[in-house]
Amino acid sequence: MDHFIVKRAGVAKKSLYNNFASKAELVASYLEARHEEWLALYEARLRVAMTPHDKVMAVFLAYEDHAEHAYEHGFRGCGLLNAAAELPAGDAGRAVVRGHKEQVESLLAEHISDMLSDDVERASQLAHHLVLVKSERTHFQAAAANSISLGVW
Repeated sequence: MDHFIVKRAGVAKKSLYNNFASKAELVASYLEARHEEWLALYEARLRVAMTPHDKVMAVFLAYEDHAEHAYEHGFRGCGLLNAAAELPAGDAGRAVVRGHKEQVESLLAEHISDMLSDDVERASQLAHHLVLVKSERTHFQAAAANSISLGVW
């Protein structure tokens, strides 16, 4: 794998490891960069969101935007979740993925709470459920957000 990373980065192996103490640190740094990419896409969507419903949708639309980035081999699911599945327990990369999931859940809870007249407990429960199914199709989340705004969920 080292040869692939070195070739892709266009640097010598020694240069690569001068910047990262280990492969685990390199992977964690990559995952942090992916989180920051998603966060920037979310913030761009949030800037034009006018309603609490729009703000919930901004979370999921940011995932769609992230998926539409030019992937050399096509989109193959959430890179953060895919990486977490490959990393051993206790790995720094898994902590990055967990932090991303927790931040997304917090953002959703905040926006859903605004939709539910500040019912924080119910908003937290719904946000937790939506994060659990985040890796499924975004259309589900859109339907869920619409259901919340209509008061049927």
